[in-house]
Amino acid sequence: MWISLGARGKARYHAAMTNDRITQLEETIAHLTRQVEELNEVVARQDTDLSKITHRVKMLMEREAQRESAGTGGVILGDERPPHY
Repeated sequence: MWISLGARGKARYHAAMTNDRITQLEETIAHLTRQVEELNEVVARQDTDLSKITHRVKMLMEREAQRESAGTGGVILGDERPPHY
């Protein structure tokens, strides 16, 4: 069943639908903005963590290189006796 709204009714209906749509879009934009900010915080935290991990790996690599050049340290395999036996 169709109801004839007339020119004024159509204009009011269209304005109401437009306002509802604008409100919906504003809510969506607010939600997406919040998500972008949260994701930005996660990425910044991960960047900090990655920098720390990279620094630690570099230190470990340097330490291992020093051990190798000094002839100390090394990997003991499961079937190999340690040097102190």
